[in-house]
Amino acid sequence: MLTENLIKTARDRIASAHSITVLTGAGISADSGVPTFRGEGGLWKQFRAEELATPEAFESHPEIVWEWYHWRRQIISEKRPNPAHEALVSLENACPSFTLITQNVDGLHPLAGSRKIIELHGSLWRMRCMRCGRITEKRSLELPRLPHCDLCRSLLRPDVVWFGEAINPLHLKKSLEACQGGGVFLVIGTSGIVQPAASFASIAKEHGAFTIEINRVDSEIADRDLLLIGRASEVVPQLIHANH
Repeated sequence: MLTENLIKTARDRIASAHSITVLTGAGISADSGVPTFRGEGGLWKQFRAEELATPEAFESHPEIVWEWYHWRRQIISEKRPNPAHEALVSLENACPSFTLITQNVDGLHPLAGSRKIIELHGSLWRMRCMRCGRITEKRSLELPRLPHCDLCRSLLRPDVVWFGEAINPLHLKKSLEACQGGGVFLVIGTSGIVQPAASFASIAKEHGAFTIEINRVDSEIADRDLLLIGRASEVVPQLIHANH
């Protein structure tokens, strides 16, 4: 049960923290109406997300994979950041040592104004050349059915981490460094299942952080000091705007 005492404890910890690291998952974007694309109703035509979001699927059927991503971009283009996204921007502006790590690829954090951000799993709005590696960002929905690189004319792929692929080593390094900064580690709307992010709370706690989780339901995250059950868009602003 979410009580004023729990809110005050979390609020006080955040207000006095010298360093704050935030990890967000699908739960924060759910309040903006973004579908998870996994789990319930996770079907698109005859495919599941786990079948489409792989290097093998793209190699075999790039047109089908791109059609799926065009569809996803269309849906997410209509969504907007919610009060939780906006509150985190306020927190970033108020805290000198701040890092936001997100598992989401919807781009709502940057749209809200977040800048000290690590998009751990990439972004739907960026594309990467299969040959030269050039990365471009285009929020326009007017893309070719199969986009190609402006420089070398090779096929572009979504700049996201697919099943079976490794996280960008630099992103992982920066994330681990942020987790080791002590202070407060805030987890918002993540299941605590997908690695490596699932281990971040444990790493943060080992390095002296006070860990706070905000979620609609209990999760698999065991290493937390405080659990706040509720919608991110309602709980996060209560923790931040009262102080900043």
